[in-house]
Amino acid sequence: MYEILSHEFLNPSVVRVTVKAPMAARRCEPGQFVMLRVNETGERIPLTVADYDRAAGSVTVIVQIVGKTTQMLSEKRTGDTIADIAGPLGHPSHLEGYERAAVIGGGLGCAIAYPQAKKLHELGARVDVIAGFRNKDLIILEKEMAEVSDLLSVVTDDGSNGEKALVTDKLRALIEQGRDYDVVIAIGPLVMMKYVSLLTKEYGIETLVSLNPVMVDGTGMCGGCRVTVGGKVQFACVDGPDFDGHEVDFDEAMRRSRTYAAEERAAHEAHLCRLEAMADGH
Repeated sequence: MYEILSHEFLNPSVVRVTVKAPMAARRCEPGQFVMLRVNETGERIPLTVADYDRAAGSVTVIVQIVGKTTQMLSEKRTGDTIADIAGPLGHPSHLEGYERAAVIGGGLGCAIAYPQAKKLHELGARVDVIAGFRNKDLIILEKEMAEVSDLLSVVTDDGSNGEKALVTDKLRALIEQGRDYDVVIAIGPLVMMKYVSLLTKEYGIETLVSLNPVMVDGTGMCGGCRVTVGGKVQFACVDGPDFDGHEVDFDEAMRRSRTYAAEERAAHEAHLCRLEAMADGH
């Protein structure tokens, strides 16, 4: 069993959970993920590492409540335990050698973009961070991202935080202003990563994206996380999760991402119904 050291909601649907996991913490690097199970009968879900502390032996994940398992994890509290956490898995992000980077996070993708920006900052790169959200109530990690960036731009779809724009609008504006980048790292919804990659291709800027498709085992055996990159089948868990954004078949990835949407929604709703019944004393 793995103890939860801290548990906090960053907004109504996103929770940050830090777990005591010394073996994973010892080897974690930005870009990698863990497989987590809330209880012994539950499913295994992949969660990208949002932070780690080797001295404390802890690993932090940031989770959006979208299904039964993430709902169960959100119901845990500090001092509770989860069944297991395996990892780190996947290849660490290769961030050495870059001098001028734009790191783009869309929504929950900011949880994955943050450790990338932090590592680049530690390596001495100039780091511009662009964080995009639907509205101001969903903004997360603004303070943390500001601490590891030379320039932080937080934009919202509706302008409720004062700056209405898409992340692609902001990126194009910065490029046109002369903010030359030798790499752009984009992490978030597939459609966002697609259009960031199309934009950077116009300017010939190397672009890395992080893919998180459906996974079962996280070790390449199930084949569920296959993606097409450069016309070849790759597996996000063992070949990624970072890939060349200019080579990813995003349209195929988006089709596959919707495969189990109905089942996930049904499991989530059934879990909530049981919770309501328990609350009513039945």
